Amino acid sequence: MANIFIIGATGGVGSRLIPKLISAGHSVKGLHRKAEQANGLRAQGAEPVFGDIIEMSSEDLAIALQGCDMAVFSAGAAGSGKDRATKIDGEGPEKLVAAAKATGLQRIYLVSVFMDAGRDRDTSEGFEHYMAMKRRADAALAQSGVDYVILRPGTLKDDDGDGRVNSGRAIPYGDVARGNVAAMLAELINTPEITDEIIELTNGDQPIAEAVTALQRG
Repeated sequence: MANIFIIGATGGVGSRLIPKLISAGHSVKGLHRKAEQANGLRAQGAEPVFGDIIEMSSEDLAIALQGCDMAVFSAGAAGSGKDRATKIDGEGPEKLVAAAKATGLQRIYLVSVFMDAGRDRDTSEGFEHYMAMKRRADAALAQSGVDYVILRPGTLKDDDGDGRVNSGRAIPYGDVARGNVAAMLAELINTPEITDEIIELTNGDQPIAEAVTALQRG
């Protein structure tokens, strides 16, 4: 069982991921930036770690990561502006990579974005900047030398999902429930043979355990 650090622990994906990891026997630390979020993390079985990824340095993250085997980065700026997108979606994973190298952290799971997002409509400058930051983070992690899995979900929907997905290295674009993203992450974490992969994900017809087995065989 692993000791796992989650950045984005109180978000729509992270909050659904924690109980799945705890039930599988993992130990979880969750980063939170509001003091009142600590009790909620404890109630889920996670150890709260107070900090804001925007303000933290890679050295701060390295201290927080002590004792952890792997990390999940599922934080995002969520349309809150270009500056926050740069600091969270772009610089945040880069800080995590530096901290991983300093501490010997074994693996990073990064929730990214389906690169087809928004291609069917006119998009704003802010959206395009957000996509560029996601691509920047993907490239930084993939070239870092740290073991990784980059999960690229389609358009996120705020529901638990039905545990059925479509996944692969290249698939048609579509929506995906945040709950299905969390369940997919949990299954990938429990399948450590899958590493150094970029996986696209949408809702679909295949049970998540079968989808991960197919990825492993592929």
